Amino acid sequence: MRLAELSERSGASTATIKYYLREGLLQPGRRISATQAEYGEEHLRRLRLVRALIQIGGVSVADAREVIAAAEDESLDHHLRLGAATRALPCAERPDEDDPAVATACRSVEALLERLGWSCDPGVNMLNPAHRRLIDSVAALVRLGYPCDTEQLLPYGRLAAQLAVTDLDMVEEQPTPAGQIEAAVALTVLYEPVLLSLRRMAHAEESARRF
Repeated sequence: MRLAELSERSGASTATIKYYLREGLLQPGRRISATQAEYGEEHLRRLRLVRALIQIGGVSVADAREVIAAAEDESLDHHLRLGAATRALPCAERPDEDDPAVATACRSVEALLERLGWSCDPGVNMLNPAHRRLIDSVAALVRLGYPCDTEQLLPYGRLAAQLAVTDLDMVEEQPTPAGQIEAAVALTVLYEPVLLSLRRMAHAEESARRF
């Protein structure tokens, strides 16, 4: 397809597509003349991923470029490529381990991971942005005096494990490794607002039922 058709099918303007090409977010098309190139379905899929990252996920162009680079790093096995791509997304800073609330949160989270049978290596986990964000969130609950010990966190962890099966089932539906990596990133960005919205709607339903 030509640039105009790629623009029409993706919903992105030709100027936006040219910008993504210049920034290395979209692979070049196949040259058919000095001034024209041809694009395929892989360009359309990548363009949708980039737009999801930037417009919905709020990811910067520089961070989106990191995600794309991680997804294309064939030196990693498939599991590590999936993880590298999602870890390249914006994340929390490393928690202040001298903060008493952070120390309490670390103990609660470590015990939670043990109960769930997940990786408990602190050195490895602190490199995981989701782990750092979890520590930050639990530490904020500790400071405000809300319940957040292992028993309170355990139901959330168990539900997350079930959701992970659903997510990875959707990822595996993609026919190629590259498509699976792109799907993992897109679903991370796009489904988190879905989960938050459903949780809030469920709260409203349960509140109406109880009160």
